[in-house]
Amino acid sequence: MKDIKYRDTKEFSEEALKDLFLSVNWSSGNYPEKLVVAMQNSGTVFSAWDGEKLVGLINVLDDSIMTAYIHYLLIMPEYQHYGIGKELIKNVSEKYKDYLRIVLVAYDKEVGFYEHCGFEIGDEKTPMFITSLWT
Repeated sequence: MKDIKYRDTKEFSEEALKDLFLSVNWSSGNYPEKLVVAMQNSGTVFSAWDGEKLVGLINVLDDSIMTAYIHYLLIMPEYQHYGIGKELIKNVSEKYKDYLRIVLVAYDKEVGFYEHCGFEIGDEKTPMFITSLWT
């Protein structure tokens, strides 16, 4: 594994975001032009790079004082299990340490990872969302 560098930036090419999102089979990768705008409008985006290759990303939406919501955390499959996701969570935790809470919705298979990073499952809470199908 090469030396991974971490950046605090909201500037990404469409191609880099498309490659990253599609590497984990996330359909939003089919809309790279929208992802570019989404990253620019995020409160915070930390990314992981292997040279000039984007290999991981975490983005946060926040209200600037109380709550930060982790919207995306994704690592290219061949770079998973090397501590990149944990490092990205650490960067977010440090930046938002004075907030009341950091929130995320985890897929069931990822719950153990997030618990290992210090997150807790909320009692009597159910994540809910509406997904719009872009055409």
